[in-house]
Amino acid sequence: MARSPPWRRARGDRRLPYNSSSKLGQILAYEDLRQWIAALGRAGELKTISVEVDPVLEITEIADRVGKGKFSSKPGGSALLFTNIKGHPGSQVLINQFGSARRMNLALEVDALDQVADRIRSFMDVKSPQGFLDKVKMLPMLAEMGKFFPKTVSSGPCKEVIKRDNFSLRDFPVLQCWPKDAGRFITLPCVVSRDPKTGKRNVGMYRMQVFDERTTGMHWQRQKVGAEHYREALRTAAKANAEESARASAAVDVMARTSGGSILLEGSQPHGKMEVAVAIGTDPAITFSAIVPAPPDVEEYVIAGFLRQKPVELVKCETVDLEVPASAEIVLEGHVHLDELRTEGPFGDHTGYYSLEDLYPVFHVSCITHRKNPIYSKTIVGKPPMEDGWMGKAVERIFLPLMRLTIPELIDINLPLEGVFHNLMLVSIRKSYPGQARKVMNAIWSLGQAMFTKCIIVVDEDVNVQDVGEVTLKVLNHIDPERDIQFTLGPVDSLDHSSRLPNYGSKIGIDATRKWPSEGFARPWPDEILMDEKTKALVDKKWKDLGL
Repeated sequence: MARSPPWRRARGDRRLPYNSSSKLGQILAYEDLRQWIAALGRAGELKTISVEVDPVLEITEIADRVGKGKFSSKPGGSALLFTNIKGHPGSQVLINQFGSARRMNLALEVDALDQVADRIRSFMDVKSPQGFLDKVKMLPMLAEMGKFFPKTVSSGPCKEVIKRDNFSLRDFPVLQCWPKDAGRFITLPCVVSRDPKTGKRNVGMYRMQVFDERTTGMHWQRQKVGAEHYREALRTAAKANAEESARASAAVDVMARTSGGSILLEGSQPHGKMEVAVAIGTDPAITFSAIVPAPPDVEEYVIAGFLRQKPVELVKCETVDLEVPASAEIVLEGHVHLDELRTEGPFGDHTGYYSLEDLYPVFHVSCITHRKNPIYSKTIVGKPPMEDGWMGKAVERIFLPLMRLTIPELIDINLPLEGVFHNLMLVSIRKSYPGQARKVMNAIWSLGQAMFTKCIIVVDEDVNVQDVGEVTLKVLNHIDPERDIQFTLGPVDSLDHSSRLPNYGSKIGIDATRKWPSEGFARPWPDEILMDEKTKALVDKKWKDLGL
């Protein structure tokens, strides 16, 4: 029998109902996924489905229709909580929780995402104190910063049930999303690993194909931090097997011969294990922090603390030396072997196409802990617009101030949903010298995950990049294709099926800024057609009388 949803059962939840006029200083962090679900319910952003549904394909079709607004006037539809899952009595599945601009704002407890960007900007603008009064003025900000750092607690809800044996991944309602998917995939996991060299933790989000009761694929794409931890473990193992004078060469050799850990060496692959933990069903700030392009030295748990204005509480795992969110619904503990890769995929991806099968490490589960009656949190990806698109737009708005640290002339950016994050970036700049648009393109291609951007279009500051129609008009009028288009070679997204080689291909930059004489343009530049303000004011005054 279907259980009543947690947003109706949360009697102990004393949080105020969502108020669109709430201010950042009044943030009350969601303690866990269940408080977040309760908030969605109070805000009218949740639909509970008690009709039996199949986790194989059917839930995807329902969520896709809702997310694309096919039967609703509300953009992104509603978040969905399924309480009657075929083959999984008593289980619940949450999907489309971030699938609209309003729900992203609600998740981060702001009126607009630019408010988070403003907070980031305020911290970056802090100047060194010049005297005693300056130091006193900084105390409130330093106290606020103290809220960001995680703290370890002795136990938490994720330890309500602990299984070191007699467990199966198939006990959870993991979805098969699309007809040609290779199987069922965990798609909203917070994957925790530790840098073997520095000990720094990372939280990333990588899909996990369920192979059997105790193993999954670990699809950390080549340029992700989790994959770099894996490569560092490979380097460390290779150096351990080499003479002291040859250790540096051994690390270079193993990277070259394994193509960065993407293929196995016959008979000479370094052995060893790398510990990994996976948290499923975390509060929205933690989930979101796992996808953000964080600076290398900033831990995702700190970002989550910054977003929620409260420390993330962590507990130590049972069988691996890692820490996970104490309030997570489900935690998987285990390791990957350095000498084991397995074919993963295909998988219906956010590009709108199936990503092709490839070799990836295998995650071996050694222990599962979870809350009583855990809620399985899930997302689906495919042709946009979908839930991940709204998450991507949030990243775009929030991290614009960080991009300006290295590209100060940047005015605004837009990653159109149809560009699926890495295929198109529209950029406006304050142009100050010849060739600056090309400098900006190369700077973007050097920024973390922005290096995958297939097409960058740069316009002047008087173009609104959020208006794709205006951008199209201005770009096509302003460019001479031979003069203004440049190509470059470099890393491309692993999901790009069109590149000449996996993970390596070409990218295009278009300089659609107005050209200067110092850039070799000597012709006159025509004025843009605009009505004069006097006439516009006159018509404004007559508008009612015109009956239009």
